[in-house]
Amino acid sequence: MTAAPPTAFVHARLFDGRRHRGDAGPVVVQDGRVVAVGGEVPSGARVVDCAGGLLSPGFTDAHVHTVQGGLERVRCDLSEDTSREDYLRTVQAYAAAHRDRPWVLGGGWAMAAFPGGTPLAADLDAVVPDRPVFLPNRDHHGAWVNSRALELAGITRETPDPPDGRFERDAEGHPTGTLHEGAMAAVVRVLPRTTAAEYDAALLEGQSHLHSLGVVGWQDAIVGSYAGMDDPGPAYVRAAERGTLTAHVVGALWWDREQGVEQVGSLVERRAAYTSGRFRATSVKIMQDGVAENFTAALGEPYLDRCGHATSNRGHSFVDAAALAEAVGALDAQGFQVHVHAIGDRGVRETLDAFATLPRTGPARDLRHHVAHLQLVDPADVRRFAELGVAANAQALWACHDDQMDELTIPFLGEERTRWQYPFGDLERAGTRLVMGSDWPVSSPDPLAAIHVAVNRWEHGTDASRPFLPEQAISLESAFAAYTSGSAWVDHRDDAGHLAPGAVADLVLLDRDPFAGEVADVGATRVVATWVDGRLVGGEDPGDA
Repeated sequence: MTAAPPTAFVHARLFDGRRHRGDAGPVVVQDGRVVAVGGEVPSGARVVDCAGGLLSPGFTDAHVHTVQGGLERVRCDLSEDTSREDYLRTVQAYAAAHRDRPWVLGGGWAMAAFPGGTPLAADLDAVVPDRPVFLPNRDHHGAWVNSRALELAGITRETPDPPDGRFERDAEGHPTGTLHEGAMAAVVRVLPRTTAAEYDAALLEGQSHLHSLGVVGWQDAIVGSYAGMDDPGPAYVRAAERGTLTAHVVGALWWDREQGVEQVGSLVERRAAYTSGRFRATSVKIMQDGVAENFTAALGEPYLDRCGHATSNRGHSFVDAAALAEAVGALDAQGFQVHVHAIGDRGVRETLDAFATLPRTGPARDLRHHVAHLQLVDPADVRRFAELGVAANAQALWACHDDQMDELTIPFLGEERTRWQYPFGDLERAGTRLVMGSDWPVSSPDPLAAIHVAVNRWEHGTDASRPFLPEQAISLESAFAAYTSGSAWVDHRDDAGHLAPGAVADLVLLDRDPFAGEVADVGATRVVATWVDGRLVGGEDPGDA
């Protein structure tokens, strides 16, 4: 067979995965690989005019929930709303348009829209009185339900809180409609089952959305049953086998915190069963603590109350520190990468302590363990990431002033701990490898929005005069590198994330070169087109020159 002619991308400015190259000449792609950067356009090549936009390796999202995000997009999607009134209008409209559905399912609401971050069942009762409603919030550490859902689940004043969560209650002890952490399970057990066809459609919807934002691959951070969702692993396997999975994906198998190391054998079996084509189930996700906004992130010292006085609550370590170290050791011995959720400073320290127990001698291992979120890091622990070879998986979009930060976090941490938040600059200066992800649908999956915050410490479109801990900003090159070569590295894709001969042609074209303008304008940049293995998967082909 005759080989397909090469494609030459011309008139582009280049970011090569580590540094900005500016006008470095054409990028030539053939058979899904980069074959040249610079030089001459080959005879017979198809020529694509990039019109001065930035051509970069495609973005890799190192921590995302694509099936969950896709499912919410096709259900009652609250992610674009911002107020209690907006949420209720959306829920009412969705329920009216889907009268055949026995439950109203979806999610994506923000805690900051409600006093204390806790919405009420009574509000949902007013707009959906006839059917149960279950709506996880954006961070998926809590859910909003109506009275019918509480009734079907048998949740009453007498129902005890689970050890890993709680029911929000009124002064008399009656549940009011917000379920925190493990309390969600009481309603999850009575939810209707989502069909395989629905999960397949959700994966393709999520994949399409990510491709439109320049994302070429990702690590799905929960491949297991959680918060009302079944294990998305089978959907990935079906897509890989059908050829509809166009992204390169690593699945992080869910660590069941109700079990111990006895589950490692089943994880090994699932790794073998799930790994197929573009999907590799080679990581394991451990959720070590909760989130600061509902006071379940694990802190070294207690949360404060609204008056600034210490409480008795230090949050939750969902896995005992000794059990965490045992789990990390057992997983490492089986060749799993370990991916840990740690928000609070105690959660981060317990995680680093667990990694510190791994053998430092013997056969070289290259498992690329990483810790995600890192909201609160004690300054004494910053240097330990580089010392232990543990990557920092940053969700940079969160490192800014917003209602959730200013109303639900800072008042309960106090001045000193507030300064410990999202220390990306300090981590980089200490030699830590940075990778980036979005945690979508917790927050926007747009890499450019996150990169904007990483370099400015304020969200694009908000008050630029109020940067959040600006000393922790990183450079634009560092932020782009974290979202391209860094996250490709953590997914063990060493032939991706950079523009060089031999690299896979996973590319994104932007409508401008953000390196050529002010960093305050980075967030205005948009994706023109996305290619995976040299094939257009998102946006519009810019056309021949």
